Amino acid sequence: MNRSNQIIFADRKDAGLQLGHFLSPRYKGADPLVMGIARGGVEVAYYVAQCLETDLNMVISRKLPVPGCPEVGFGAIAEDLSVYIAPRFRRSLEPETIGEIIDEQTDEVNRRIGVYKHGKPLPDLRGRTVIIVDDGIATGVTLVPVLRLCRSRGADRVIVAVPVAGNNYDAHLNDADAIEILVMPEWFYAVEQVYASFRDLTDDELLAIVRKGAYLRSGWEHVRGLHF
Repeated sequence: MNRSNQIIFADRKDAGLQLGHFLSPRYKGADPLVMGIARGGVEVAYYVAQCLETDLNMVISRKLPVPGCPEVGFGAIAEDLSVYIAPRFRRSLEPETIGEIIDEQTDEVNRRIGVYKHGKPLPDLRGRTVIIVDDGIATGVTLVPVLRLCRSRGADRVIVAVPVAGNNYDAHLNDADAIEILVMPEWFYAVEQVYASFRDLTDDELLAIVRKGAYLRSGWEHVRGLHF
């Protein structure tokens, strides 16, 4: 594992390609389903799926921001509306505050389901190896409800895969069958520290990647259907 504190990735495309090549020896033959966390994780996931020659899908998870410190999440809500709250924040935040923030982020999750997925449900996960991809892990709270969602829907194995992570992510991520990380900087302070370019994606940019992902899936299906 790379412990460098330097910039490693030009952008999310570069991170996705490097991560995909890293994962290929172990997962390319397993016919996994790659699921990117909207928004930034979807771009990374697209290139991972490209390297693994497999299916790509999107999953929505929304951070529950700490009041007055929106970059820090005290938990997250996934697109099935399941909620995860990190245990230490249950003691430090008022229940009424937690409830209000959950309501606000539920509205955003439902908006994203409508805009990004047009209300379409998640694919069948039963018996599959699912690789959950994000552009990095700071605390990991956004990934925990997605991991649980995959388990509840019958995934055979659930893998968390990211280009970069901090040293102290949420312990519940260890419920995954494996956590694949390319870079864990010795002095970690933010996911973007190893990216030369790390800007937010717009809704339109995300939807363009989703359209490419649909083409990617149909392309692999075509290739697999050919007889030589």
